[in-house]
Amino acid sequence: MSAETSVPRPRESGLDISDSGLFRGLMSEAPFAFAFFDASGRFVRVNSTFTELTGHPVERHLEMTPAELLSADLATMIDSALRRIGGEGLPVTDQRIRTRAENGDTRHWAVSFFPMREDDLLLGTALFGVDLTERQQTEEELRRSEERYRSLVESQQQLVWITSPSGVAVEDAPQWRAVTGQGLEEYLAHGWLDAVHPDDRTGAEEAWREALRGRTMFEWSFRVRTRASGYRHFEVRAVPIIRHGRVIEWVGANSDVTPQREAEEMRGRLTDQLGAAALRTARLQGATAQLAEALTVEQVVQVIIDVGRTALAADHSGVALLDDQDRASLKVINSGGVPDAPGISGDEIALSTTSMMTMAVNSRRPVFAESQQSLRNQLVEAGADDERVTEFLDGTGERAWVGLPLLAAGRALGALRFSFNRPQKISQEDGVFLEALAGQCALAVERATLFEREHKTAETLQRSLLPDNLPVVGGLVLAQRFRSGSRHVQVGGDWYDAFVLQDGRVAAVLGDVMGKGVKAAAGMGRIRNAMRALALTNPPPAAVLTGLDRVFEATEEEEQVTTLAYMVVEPGTGEGTLALAGHPPPLLVSPQGVAVLHETEPGTPLGWATSRKQFRFCVPPGHTAVLYSDGLVENRKRGLDAGLRDLSNVVAEAPPEVVASPHMLLDFLVDRMLSGYEQDDDVTVLAVHVPPATKSD
Repeated sequence: MSAETSVPRPRESGLDISDSGLFRGLMSEAPFAFAFFDASGRFVRVNSTFTELTGHPVERHLEMTPAELLSADLATMIDSALRRIGGEGLPVTDQRIRTRAENGDTRHWAVSFFPMREDDLLLGTALFGVDLTERQQTEEELRRSEERYRSLVESQQQLVWITSPSGVAVEDAPQWRAVTGQGLEEYLAHGWLDAVHPDDRTGAEEAWREALRGRTMFEWSFRVRTRASGYRHFEVRAVPIIRHGRVIEWVGANSDVTPQREAEEMRGRLTDQLGAAALRTARLQGATAQLAEALTVEQVVQVIIDVGRTALAADHSGVALLDDQDRASLKVINSGGVPDAPGISGDEIALSTTSMMTMAVNSRRPVFAESQQSLRNQLVEAGADDERVTEFLDGTGERAWVGLPLLAAGRALGALRFSFNRPQKISQEDGVFLEALAGQCALAVERATLFEREHKTAETLQRSLLPDNLPVVGGLVLAQRFRSGSRHVQVGGDWYDAFVLQDGRVAAVLGDVMGKGVKAAAGMGRIRNAMRALALTNPPPAAVLTGLDRVFEATEEEEQVTTLAYMVVEPGTGEGTLALAGHPPPLLVSPQGVAVLHETEPGTPLGWATSRKQFRFCVPPGHTAVLYSDGLVENRKRGLDAGLRDLSNVVAEAPPEVVASPHMLLDFLVDRMLSGYEQDDDVTVLAVHVPPATKSD
């Protein structure tokens, strides 16, 4: 027989099966792996599918033994099968192997070996292999699906039970009885309803009877008594089994949902806690923002009262600060927030007495009293007189109290007192919030105290540097208005001055040292004194400004900005000169109420090296020249250009009698320019008025 084939030639069809072309065509198109080994165990034929199993091309296999070509596992399996066929002459079938493709995927194969004989002579062995990868994957997915389903059912801990069409238990439910501890007779006599919590039983029984009557699905939830005498939450679902239009039985399953219920309750509690925490945080942030805007102690106290009312829902809020002198007593800032109580006489509370505030200050710790009895115990334990405490509690409508120390860097500043006309439970989280609130209040009180101290010093310095009176000169009327912005902000560096020069002319100046506080006021004082000295020795405006530039460079810091307007006027005629150092131009008002801004180069602020210029400036008889600071025309809502336009328009609205009087004119300008705007800077105005000529003149 030719080596080209391993099967006998069929004689019935007349087809020459040995035709090698036909054989190769059949083998190449076959969906199974094929290989033929001769009697010595060498490859004679393989098809392309078989190469997927071995990973080698067809040509590599021919005349090779498995051991010479294949991996050790595959070669061992093939050699073992060939030896069994050579020794026993029987087929070797369904050998399972795994191979790895070039892309790394694992393939599963079922391989069978069949001996090929002619007469009784073994010609060789044929190998047939089927790729089982898809089937293996399908089986694996099915197995995993079954495992998941089994795990899901087991995890649900469902308890199955069966009743008759009328709802009577007729079969044992071991799982149910294992949970409830019911005996078989008890279960069959009373059924599952007997283990339901008494508060849930009536509703469950009515719903169950309704389902029986309507032959509809029964779904309910209730608590079930367990063997350990506790209760667990179950959800039940039962359906009628209907055959030929009749209910033959009911099948139900109870699922233990206690973990879910407990988790829901926990989530609810956590949600409430997180909501409360978020609310406390928002309230603390709001209080901090309000306290940050409060500059004075009075403003801080008002914020504390508002926070006590809104954030704490307190009925009374009290603030007391330690006396700066002896630090032996507390001074109540808002007496209305501290009703008559033990140890309180008027607005003074001695630290040696016992009260919510003194206990908080002396211990440096918060004091909480959630009821009158709690307050009584704490006060009496701290040394308060029992009769006075009783008298206070009998006469007050308060039912709960909070005392908080105001501490800054460990140093006591005072105390806060909040009270409620109802018992008040104070949780640990509430305590943390109150301590944080007290800390912010303490910082605000300390900041406000320092502000008021510096403000008082700066305001005193500023007013001491301004002239008490303006000179009285024939042929000239001087008027000034100074409105401090210190009610809301620190004092600034606005200043004005007017004095008579040696030649009889009058020098008028208005300046603005940028900045706030003592530093700005001190800078203003230095510039004002230098200005006077220079003007009295060399009065022309250009010379004075040049000299001030040199003084500024020698005494002031580079970042300090100072502007001013300086004019020299001849009494009677109003002839004069003007120079500006970065300052707004003067306003000239005619007797008819027409206002014109003088067209003068504004120049640069002092200290900026420039060639100073002066310009002719005349205040004709009957006219008024107005010098002003930027606080009159500029604020947070109105820019400089708009303010200058408004200034001219306001003058046009002034009645004739106002225009004729420089004092009335300044009052009119200040009132109208600030109307509708919050003052956030000092406002300084200086008027130079030349009276109209008379017949006697």
